[in-house]
Amino acid sequence: MPRLRLDIAYDGTDFHGWATQPGLRTVQGALEQALTTVLRRKPAEAETTVTAADPEWVRLTVGGRTDAGVHARGQVAHLDVSEAEATQLLDRPRRINGVLVRQGVSDAVVRAVTQVPDEFDARFGALYRRYEYRICNPGALDLLTRNHTVELKKTVDFDAMQAASQSLVGLRDFATFCKAREGATSVRHLSHFEWRQVAPGTFAARVQADAFCHSMVRALVGAAVAVGTGRISFRELAELEAARTRSAKFVVMPAHGLSLEEIAYPAPGELAARALQTRARRQSLS
Repeated sequence: MPRLRLDIAYDGTDFHGWATQPGLRTVQGALEQALTTVLRRKPAEAETTVTAADPEWVRLTVGGRTDAGVHARGQVAHLDVSEAEATQLLDRPRRINGVLVRQGVSDAVVRAVTQVPDEFDARFGALYRRYEYRICNPGALDLLTRNHTVELKKTVDFDAMQAASQSLVGLRDFATFCKAREGATSVRHLSHFEWRQVAPGTFAARVQADAFCHSMVRALVGAAVAVGTGRISFRELAELEAARTRSAKFVVMPAHGLSLEEIAYPAPGELAARALQTRARRQSLS
């Protein structure tokens, strides 16, 4: 069965995150419904409309599960289809987007549909994920970007925030910044955490790692902002990181300032090895 890659973008404001949830509007639910409609899938022995509980329902594997309110410019998902179905979808994102619009979904689009090797795995094959988080000082909020920028209550010291962010880069146990999950590791390689000014009083962070724990990006930004606004010191940040436990001394930032910008994958010949490496559980750091 051909494997197809979908490149996706969405404004997360009115979505309850990526993952399908009964009775809630989600990106996954909207896209899977549109794809099922485009492919005209029906239950094998009935003329009724197919539902998410039926085996004929299209199912996507996603590269990065975003929370409610989080946006994406560079989301990636894959699905397996028949040869005949592949011809209906390949290089035809407008067809899927047309169905999305008819379903009342104007805040999610499929940017591209391409065929990829069988070894491609949107989730486990990724080399890194890159996010952007936008903040602004009090009074600097641009109304045209208010759904994508968090206005701070205090003016931030850019240099202090930048230095705090840089101090967290590397291969570390990020338990302090992760929502605990039983049996899961919080060891990650954070390769970039840096800020740039994008407008007067407005700053965007580039946060990039091989993978992220749940709420990790927003917690990292919250810690950097806490240093930048004087809520905690550099020494306290280092102590909190070393403690490897969640703390109330900094907040997990609001979801609407966050956007998934890019998910990168290796060359075709390295896909299987990368997926195998990613599936292997990381050992804890001493």
